[in-house]
Amino acid sequence: MARIAGIDLPKNKRGVIGLTYIFGIGPSRASEILEKAGVSEDTKVQDWNDDELAKIRTFLNETFKVEGALRSEIQTNIKRLMDIGCYRGVRHRTGLPLRGQRTKNNSRTRKGKRKTVANKKKATK
Repeated sequence: MARIAGIDLPKNKRGVIGLTYIFGIGPSRASEILEKAGVSEDTKVQDWNDDELAKIRTFLNETFKVEGALRSEIQTNIKRLMDIGCYRGVRHRTGLPLRGQRTKNNSRTRKGKRKTVANKKKATK
């Protein structure tokens, strides 16, 4: 079983696809890692020998920030935005979309489940 950066990679998948299970590694970065480590993209994860696995691990640790370190850096960046009170930080704080999307009809993912507000009753004479 291949374990890289605290993640168990699926055995029966190709190397490029298996590496994308690690947070912070997408398809292009995965192929770059395998190319630099000298491992074929088509070999399955279960067919990697210990030498290839060690090369991949060392290249990944030296070059990229992944998993826990990357998650904590992202959280720190969001916290910094909230602390300085910039527009993006305020939108994070209020749970609204940050990048200029309209909020009248959509953005249910950020806003959460609908909260129904009752109409005001008309005053009777």
